[in-house]
Amino acid sequence: MRAAYEGPGTYALRMQARDHDYTPEPRGAVIRRRLVTVPRSFALLFVLTVASPIVALIAGLVDGARYLVRRRPAMTLRLLAFGWVFLAVEALGILWMTGTWVWSGFGINRRRLVESTWRIQRWWARTLFRSVQRLFDLRFVATGFELATPGPILAVFRHASIIDNLLPAVYLTDGQRLKLRWIVKRELLMLPSLDIAGKRLPNYFVDRASPDPRRELRAIRALAENLDTDEGILLYPEGTRFTEAKRARALERMANGDPELLEMAQRMHHVLPPRLGGAMTLFDAGLDVLVVAHEGLGGFASIGEIWSGSLVGRTIPIRAWRHAADSIPDDRRGRARWLYERWLEIDAWIASTRLDQAS
Repeated sequence: MRAAYEGPGTYALRMQARDHDYTPEPRGAVIRRRLVTVPRSFALLFVLTVASPIVALIAGLVDGARYLVRRRPAMTLRLLAFGWVFLAVEALGILWMTGTWVWSGFGINRRRLVESTWRIQRWWARTLFRSVQRLFDLRFVATGFELATPGPILAVFRHASIIDNLLPAVYLTDGQRLKLRWIVKRELLMLPSLDIAGKRLPNYFVDRASPDPRRELRAIRALAENLDTDEGILLYPEGTRFTEAKRARALERMANGDPELLEMAQRMHHVLPPRLGGAMTLFDAGLDVLVVAHEGLGGFASIGEIWSGSLVGRTIPIRAWRHAADSIPDDRRGRARWLYERWLEIDAWIASTRLDQAS
């Protein structure tokens, strides 16, 4: 049974009483990684800052030539500017988190450390998100996020690009003050800001190459314990960004599986069929589910797609739907079908949105 809500800050108080690292590692491995990633971030920022006059001149010449030949917008300068902002935010985030660690008595005051990390996370995501908006002249139109509260909830997001990783922190944590427990790939530990903040907060960095998948699922399920009304869990059920090649591979993997799910997956043309492991595990927690779709960020899936310039000046619609826990079947087969039905709804919403934008 879920614990009674005790008011804001309850989470931080609980965190003082128990271990919060859902992705335990030997301390030596953490130190060795950060001795590489932290200096590298500062070094890249320093090099880019020092070289920026020359690099900006070259980027301007490239953009000028592309505009004359192909009428493309100035993407080289935009990418250069966003790269510098990203590295600067990383560096400031690391310095800020170092300061809060000292301020918390070198980590002894867990409540102070955790609450400050939530503030840093909101600032980090908000700053990067606004830089993307301004540099690429994007307009985001979001509806339904007021349904996210009260928690606890399970938030499941469509995954189409490197930018949609910012949406949960911007619209749920910053916008609705909902503290999310993230399930993300372990490779993101190579970003020092995510590494340091992610280890202070209850997140799980999934080892997709783990020889023991059941251990990964047990760790994911542990995230659903002791959730309060200002908390939730974040999952990207597709597991990776959408591309046509990935869609084809996913359908091929499903060929010898459940024929009903395969037929439903074949009707999805704009999204990948959800992977069932994490979602089925978290459905056991009996949480309401917030389904979030967006359209227009697919062009941020790779540097090559961003380079094309097709995204500049676009309007990006985002929509959230909330589903009550008692609307989700109790059996695994029923739950799998329920999740696939939600993804078919997202697929239909994307197709409808594209038609509206084209008209």
